Amino acid sequence: MIKIGLTGSLASGKTTASKIISKGRGPLFSADKEVKKLYMQKSFKRLVAKRFKFQLNKSLKTEIKKKVLQKKKNLKKLEQIIHPLVRKEMFKFLNKNKNKKFLFFEIPLLIENKLQKYFDVVIFIKSESRLRLNRYISRGGGIKFFTMLDKHQLKDSTKMKFCDHIVVNNKSLFILKKKLSNIIKLYE
Repeated sequence: MIKIGLTGSLASGKTTASKIISKGRGPLFSADKEVKKLYMQKSFKRLVAKRFKFQLNKSLKTEIKKKVLQKKKNLKKLEQIIHPLVRKEMFKFLNKNKNKKFLFFEIPLLIENKLQKYFDVVIFIKSESRLRLNRYISRGGGIKFFTMLDKHQLKDSTKMKFCDHIVVNNKSLFILKKKLSNIIKLYE
């Protein structure tokens, strides 16, 4: 089994890249999808509302964003709740699929959380900042939140040192597919 981790900065194209490279090759674990599932669970909602001291009669995501924008420490506090839960799901996924030739993992904060030791190959998806901001805004995000989250992550130059492959994703989908195809051929 070859475990391939994909990471990159905010709105760099990790989700698109992970879907492309895993298609027809093996199952894909998405940390972002796991976080979305958490936000649907009543027990998670109650825990977060209690920890951040707000009523659950409002949108959880809206309240969290407010708290995080008010105080940078709240992002760390939120991550301390979310990351262990997502990691638990990652290990379940790994055990469930241990007989597959390839396993793919899309994990935005893979390097920040020192998870590279769990992967045979780590691919970094890189995009220029302006392009990433435009992508983030086109998905309904705001500039202020993008800037705060982006500053919270390690710099690309630091993260790339821990990766086996760097894929620059500033051009077309066709070019991205070609670059990813060339990488996966090395392991097939």
